Amino acid sequence: MDFIKMHGLGNDFVFLDHFSVTPEGDMDYPELAKKLCHRQFGIGGDGLIVILPSKIADARMRIINSDGSEPEMCGNGIRCFARYVYDQGIVKHNPMHVETLAGVLPIQLKIIEGEVQGVRVDMGEPILKADLIPVLGKGEPVVGETLEVLEETFQYTAVSMGNPHCVIFVEDYARLDFERLGPAIEKAFFVSP
Repeated sequence: MDFIKMHGLGNDFVFLDHFSVTPEGDMDYPELAKKLCHRQFGIGGDGLIVILPSKIADARMRIINSDGSEPEMCGNGIRCFARYVYDQGIVKHNPMHVETLAGVLPIQLKIIEGEVQGVRVDMGEPILKADLIPVLGKGEPVVGETLEVLEETFQYTAVSMGNPHCVIFVEDYARLDFERLGPAIEKAFFVSP
């Protein structure tokens, strides 16, 4: 199996090009994502991104998280996707349009001397409604809510741009214990699928 690994702003993805190469048989992408993205026994990654043909856009992006779930969109993922399809000659015009579960998104490439130097994606309006994110929240929108985890209290904002985010502003992020707090915040914050 041929693959490429890319990263964007700290997220890393395993890419499969099923635009140029048609896979044999039906692909169980969620199970494949779990195996390929496993950091100890696979390639390792935050998610699997599959490049596919589209009937309504220049190309189609499917993203499957490392746990097998499929979000509508990922900003860092689609930027990597755009660079890959341009660099590989799959899509050579600029702007390009990419089909996602969040709809067809316009993408503007910054190209200098034939090389992609930046990617801008119009991801639309942020979703701030709790049941659409989905998140356990009391207010509408979920802005400045209080979250208590592991005997610490945070003010957070919930937002989705195709996948849920918990935004917490802090004075000094270097003092936060992400390894301990991250999983606790995720369990307290997000609605289970």
